[in-house]
Order: sequence, then structure tokens, then C-alpha cells
Amino acid sequence: MSAQNLEVLDHTLQLTHEWINELRDRLDWSSSRDALRLMRTVLTEIRDRIPHEEAAQLSAQMPLLIRGMFFEGWQPAKTPIEDRDADTFRRAVEARLGHVAGYRGEADIAAVFATLANRVSEGELRQVRHALPRAIRAFWPAEMVWAQD
Repeated sequence: MSAQNLEVLDHTLQLTHEWINELRDRLDWSSSRDALRLMRTVLTEIRDRIPHEEAAQLSAQMPLLIRGMFFEGWQPAKTPIEDRDADTFRRAVEARLGHVAGYRGEADIAAVFATLANRVSEGELRQVRHALPRAIRAFWPAEMVWAQD
């Protein structure tokens, strides 16, 4: 492997840690591992509810490692999921997440949305937000909402 390829890996690892650390701080959790599990879970639930092209555009703004997790296990033929319900989304996150000490439900899901909003361009966030069912858009922190839906 060339030195340049190693620099790419070092850079994506650094960016991934930045995303995880930001979320961990928002959550006020001590475990980076749990923060990553939550991020991965929420991102894949978002992925499964937006059109394929939108998922690809969103992923283009993620560090390589997070992008890989975002697409791992994806079954495009089964998406986008058509459910429109926030409770179904929350339950899907919780079922996939499993037990995480200190998990507070919707507040922690909203922390992932806030981290995403801080790391992805506003234009892309508008597109993702518009692609999500209205009930799931409610997880976006109020200060991140740019226009009435």
C-alpha cells in the first residue's frame, strides 16, 4: 500500500473519530462504542426510509468508515420502507440498537440528527429531510429546521 493510501485511511479514521466524539459529547456518554452503535443504527434507519439516490448523495459527505457502515447490510430491493410513523422509526432504532446504558430514546435519536446536521451540508440536509416522512422529520432539532414542511 502506498503512503498516500495510508494517509487516506488516517484521514478517514480521524474524521470518523470527530463524528463519534461529537455525538458522544452531545449524548453526554462515556462510551464511544455506544455512541457509534447509536449513530450507525439511526443512520441505517434513515437510509432505509429515503430514496436510493438520496442515500448515495448523503453518504458522499460521510467519512469512508461511516459510509461503509451506512451501506453495510443494505438491501436496496427492500427500501425505501414506506412506514410513515415516528414510533415505528423509534422502535426500529431501539430493536437494532439493543441495550445501551443511558439510552434516552427520542432525545438520543435527535442527537444523531443534530450531529448529522453539523457535519453535512445544509443543501443535502434539506433534501434528506424532505425525503423523510413528516413524522420522522420531527426528530430534527428545532434549530435545524429551515422551512415549514
